[in-house]
Amino acid sequence: MEIAIRELQDGDVGRLAEIEAESFSMPWSEQAFRELLSHSYCVYLVALADGELAGCCGYTNAGGVANIDNVVVAPRFRERGVAQAMLRELIARGEAEQVEGFTLEVRVSNAAAIHVYEKFGFVSRGIRPDFYEKPTEDANIMWRE
Repeated sequence: MEIAIRELQDGDVGRLAEIEAESFSMPWSEQAFRELLSHSYCVYLVALADGELAGCCGYTNAGGVANIDNVVVAPRFRERGVAQAMLRELIARGEAEQVEGFTLEVRVSNAAAIHVYEKFGFVSRGIRPDFYEKPTEDANIMWRE
């Protein structure tokens, strides 16, 4: 499978909202993704697997710290290196923009995602109680500095 990474485009938004709905109990809407396109402080990338939209990830740059707001991969493309390819490019772009650190929250039960983040040097710095809904769950706060 060939994975290509590029910036999020307006034409991606509909399929991306579908992937969100397949993946999360509280998915982002098409409008939420469209708004990202207008913010210069947001960097959002998509992955194409053999030409098909397979996922998205991105961050909001707040004073040199990038908060990775979203990482999503379509169910049929999981565990095939898509998330890692996106994160590799996202971090490289952030470092090129002088981002000093990256942070994210992940469900404490999402061992697969935590493992991927650890591969990229993220470490747990605490727990945010009841951060997630549907179901209610704590968030593992992770940092890469």
